[in-house]
Amino acid sequence: MVAKRLLALDVLRGLTIALMIMVNTPGSWSYVYSPLLHSKWHGCTPTDLVFPFFLFIVGVSMWYSFKKYGEGLTKKGLLKVFKRFSIIFLLGLLLNLFPKFNFENLRFFGVLQRIAISYGIAAILCMRFNHKQLIIVCTLILMGYWGLLYFGGSGDIYSLTSNAAGKLDLFLFGENHIYKGFGIPFDPEGLLSAIPAIATVIIGYLTGRLIDLSSNVIEVVKKLVTYGMASVVAGWFWGYLLPINKPLWTSSYVLYSGGLAMAFLALLLWTIDVKGIKKWSNPFIHFGTNPLFIFVFSGIYVKTISYLVKSTNFEGETITGYRYLYENIFVPIAGNMNGSLLFAISHIIVFWLLTYILFRNKIFIKI
Repeated sequence: MVAKRLLALDVLRGLTIALMIMVNTPGSWSYVYSPLLHSKWHGCTPTDLVFPFFLFIVGVSMWYSFKKYGEGLTKKGLLKVFKRFSIIFLLGLLLNLFPKFNFENLRFFGVLQRIAISYGIAAILCMRFNHKQLIIVCTLILMGYWGLLYFGGSGDIYSLTSNAAGKLDLFLFGENHIYKGFGIPFDPEGLLSAIPAIATVIIGYLTGRLIDLSSNVIEVVKKLVTYGMASVVAGWFWGYLLPINKPLWTSSYVLYSGGLAMAFLALLLWTIDVKGIKKWSNPFIHFGTNPLFIFVFSGIYVKTISYLVKSTNFEGETITGYRYLYENIFVPIAGNMNGSLLFAISHIIVFWLLTYILFRNKIFIKI
């Protein structure tokens, strides 16, 4: 049996949170290196892997957590799942409301809401079905979602303007409550595209089972590389029919990103748990001990200095605290592009210091 506590999994969780902060906190969105941006639509950049990696980790952790509640659907397990779902979803709504609390234009969905929904439904499925049944369930989810996109769209069925996921969100919730960052009302964390995200969590759960029931770490590494690369290849080829697309969370994207998550976890297992090269990993372990807390905190911080903190630049113009920090501290040091990157890195360091203090004081905020 592999050790119950895998350092590599903690590191992967921390790396994912650190990268989340980096891609969400550039000094200026006009100056960002392309790997740190999402694909404009179809395709997959390193940034597009951050969110599915986190959901994959949720699934892996879920395997170990659910062992405490016994087999099948139990009252204790269901109460735990419902409580966590509710807290995460409500925190997502609160983060969307802050700091203006404009309920008329409240965006209903977001990253935390996607985590809550996919975790909650995947958790019930994983408690209800065994691993062989879960593979069938996962397949049905991915094929069924493909069918919904194919038959529910119109014209260019996988385009931004004509896809079924966007149509359903617009019909159910209205444009006032939908993300508009694509130039039109379309939510990349909307309701319909949460369906395949459930499969991402289940893939993580099955990976956790594989790790736990394997005889040694080397065996785990070999299996994860094999299954991971098979999933990547399957997702890649499926992408010729159903494009790999993060905003739609297409089924091909689930296989592609899930396979890469397995392969990357295998690399960390080999490096940390087999070779013992682990000193570099301590900051990411600290991030990984309070992942959702630090994500929420970083979101509140960014909104605070973006909307509530005002300052005056050298030209006497009143600007946000966010812009002031970037233009008056980081641009003079490193220029526009590298200053924007340095801004993001500096915030990773600041947030790491907070997680380090919490870690040293054994404060673990469970969300």
